[in-house]
Amino acid sequence: MKIENLLVTGAAGGIATALRPLLPAFAERVVLSDIASVAALGPHESFIACNLADAAAVNELVQGMDAIIHLGGISVEKPFAMILDGNIVGAYNLFEAARNAGRPRIVFASSNHVVGFHRRDQRLDASAPPRPDTLYGVSKAFGEALASYYHDKFGQECLSVRIGSCFPAPIDRRMLATWLAIEDFADLCACALLAPRLGHTLIYGVSDNDESWWDNREATFLGWRPKHSSARWRADLMERMPPQDPTSPAVVYQGGQFCVIGHPG
Repeated sequence: MKIENLLVTGAAGGIATALRPLLPAFAERVVLSDIASVAALGPHESFIACNLADAAAVNELVQGMDAIIHLGGISVEKPFAMILDGNIVGAYNLFEAARNAGRPRIVFASSNHVVGFHRRDQRLDASAPPRPDTLYGVSKAFGEALASYYHDKFGQECLSVRIGSCFPAPIDRRMLATWLAIEDFADLCACALLAPRLGHTLIYGVSDNDESWWDNREATFLGWRPKHSSARWRADLMERMPPQDPTSPAVVYQGGQFCVIGHPG
């Protein structure tokens, strides 16, 4: 079984670029969208430029879609005006457009930075309250709340994924716990978009690492089983990276450096 028409927002970003080659496994046609152009389209791909802050353009973009992977918006800490347009107004426009287009399922790219000020010695599940470490984290908490609201009031199904660190390989000690292989993320998207039921589900986007701060037991009904692990890089990173100050907020809290970067205002 495959999705006929899949929309991917934020298609020029790093995660979407890595994800694109894996999408034909569960999608017949893929519509890519971003404010920046996307190169080297495959035969199953098309591109539509769209600013998520433009409600009319987003409404037109979502028409005819059977599912959405929403990666669009700002992915790091930025001044509030940028966060507002990309992650708050943009998320609202996306969910409202989906409501007006027959409620295609959504995979919403949330972030571990929603809970960044929880300590690393705490193990969190989906019921953990938000403790964002940045305005970026605040905006993703808003997106999760929006997904919950649209599901409860309108029946919009959505998977909110608190993505850990989705890179080709972990690059520091923190990522030994938070790393998410792109293949595992693709499998998670397929599970969510093709599952018999989804509702509004919250899950931590993390591979099967030896060290983990997150518990996904409430989402086991999706049947997602990550296949990859950061373990292969552990010895090298532990040897190569400098010692850490165990009292630093960047080490005490799950959000790492996001907990100590300055406020953009």
